[in-house]
Amino acid sequence: MSNIEIGLTGVAILFVLVAMRVPIAFALIAVSFAGLWIVGGERAAWGTLSLVPYTFAATWTMSSIPMFLMMGYICFAAGLTAGLFRFARLWTSALPGGLAIASIFGAAGFAAVAGSSVACSAAMGRIAIPEMTRYGYDARLATGSLAVAGTLGALIPPSILMILYGMIAQVSIGQLFLGGAVVGLITALGYAALIVVRVTLDPSLAPRVEEEVTWRMRFAAFRDVAPIAALIALIFGGLFGGFFTPTEAGALGATFSTLIALVTRSLTRSAFIDAIRETLMTTATLFIIGCGAALLIRFLALSGAGVFLTEAVTGFGADPVMIVLGIALIYLVLGMFLEPIGAMLLTLPIVLPIVGDAGWSLIWFGVFLTKLLEVGMVTPPVGMNVFVIKGVVGDLIPLSGIFRGIVWFLVVDLVIGVLLVLFPEIVTFLPALIG
Repeated sequence: MSNIEIGLTGVAILFVLVAMRVPIAFALIAVSFAGLWIVGGERAAWGTLSLVPYTFAATWTMSSIPMFLMMGYICFAAGLTAGLFRFARLWTSALPGGLAIASIFGAAGFAAVAGSSVACSAAMGRIAIPEMTRYGYDARLATGSLAVAGTLGALIPPSILMILYGMIAQVSIGQLFLGGAVVGLITALGYAALIVVRVTLDPSLAPRVEEEVTWRMRFAAFRDVAPIAALIALIFGGLFGGFFTPTEAGALGATFSTLIALVTRSLTRSAFIDAIRETLMTTATLFIIGCGAALLIRFLALSGAGVFLTEAVTGFGADPVMIVLGIALIYLVLGMFLEPIGAMLLTLPIVLPIVGDAGWSLIWFGVFLTKLLEVGMVTPPVGMNVFVIKGVVGDLIPLSGIFRGIVWFLVVDLVIGVLLVLFPEIVTFLPALIG
């Protein structure tokens, strides 16, 4: 058996193990280590296993991940994001479906400190769904809007998905953040426009909230979000302005979020300990999966299977648009069964050479990929955000009702995905402009 055949067999075994519900990290490490042993011998296998994980985890930029995670967990534990929904509600009250729209923009604000889809849906769901239920909103609209609002957590910086992608693809994380911010804003506006159209056509979906909202109330609400707004402006203003690296931005975010929580006396000792524990657990999970992906890259390179797969795909001479649509279909299907980080790190060693050979912008592809993976967070059978919302609402609506509630939003996601393929400048314009 040639080295290429060994590499291809290893890839096949890897997907079989994942299908058998073997944890992705262990499947990646086991297949890569065994493949390296067969191709290069015992010494090469042990040498790679001792070197590659350290090289991956000890990279300076990777330290931004626990810092951004800590910032999000501290803000959530201290309740610093609680005023986001009220602020958005006051400013969208005049629109049809104003509470649902407020949940979308409230989630967008939460995403700017959390970087997690699941945390975004859970936090906003606990606040917004009881309000929408109290005012007689259709349960499918209420739960569906919160489930898809959570997907903004991976598009709007700081995005953990984009940090990991930037590390593996060796591209600027700051430029990925810029492109993701644009697509995240477009997505939020698209969701809001859909809600306005649907409620205008069928007012029974979202009865108008009868309450007097004055301009004084709207401007007074700035006090509720001032600390979190100042934190976002400081971190991302400095990052995009070139004053901070991603790691420095994450460290400042973690530090200032803790200081704000202490000054406002909104962070208890137990909540702080819980936030640190969640940060450590999530970081450890991400790092071990990332180390497995780094080992797989080394195995595919040593066996020659990576080059073989790239030449096999691009050698057919297919239209580049058809290739990218094929890749999109693969990720949409994977997203139905795997969580986004696992799906990305499992496939990037195979897909990235194809993307590079096709001449596509790696910045564009990173944002496009993030968008595809986030669609998987709300599609059955393993739409994680949907299960999170189900946990929030209890018996208010069956799981199938929540899935039906996200169908119209999926149409918006697919339209945005097509626009990103046809007009990649949507992603690349701002990163190129700011540099």
